[in-house]
Amino acid sequence: MFNFVLVLVVSLCFLQVSCAREDSGKEHGGKEHGGVKTLKPAADDIRATMKNHVLEKSEESGTFDVYDDKVAKTRRLSLIRVHKRVGKTGDYYYSCADFLDVDTNELLDLDLDVEHSDTGLSVVDVRIHKLNGEERYIYDVNDNRISVER
Repeated sequence: MFNFVLVLVVSLCFLQVSCAREDSGKEHGGKEHGGVKTLKPAADDIRATMKNHVLEKSEESGTFDVYDDKVAKTRRLSLIRVHKRVGKTGDYYYSCADFLDVDTNELLDLDLDVEHSDTGLSVVDVRIHKLNGEERYIYDVNDNRISVER
C-alpha cells in the first residue's frame, strides 16, 4: 500500500511539472501552432448581415440598386425576404434573397456572398440568380456555380 501511495504522489508531482511547462508559453511565444481557432458563423448571423447590407445600401435611394449585365441596366429593387438556406462555396457563405424590381414588377432572386474575416461578416458580392423564376446559373452538389446558357 505504501508503494502505491508513493508512486501516486510521485506521478502527480511529475504531472504537475509537465502541465506547468506546457502552459508556460515560453516554447512557442504564447500561441500554440499558429494562433486562434476561427469559429464558423451562425446561419442567422449570415442572413442578418445580408439583410443589413441591403437596408444600408437602400437608405439613400429607397431601393437596392443592382446592375443587370444581361439587359445592361441598373435594377431598382425592394427586398421581399432572405431565404433560410445558407451554403458555402470556396471561402464565402451565400444565401438567396427575393426582390421585386420596382420599375418592371419582375421578381428577382439574388445571391449574396458573405466573407467571414477577423473583423466580422461582410457582403462581398451580389449576383442575379433568377429572373421571374428562370435560373441564370445553378449550383452543383458541391455548391459550385454552373452557368445556364439560354
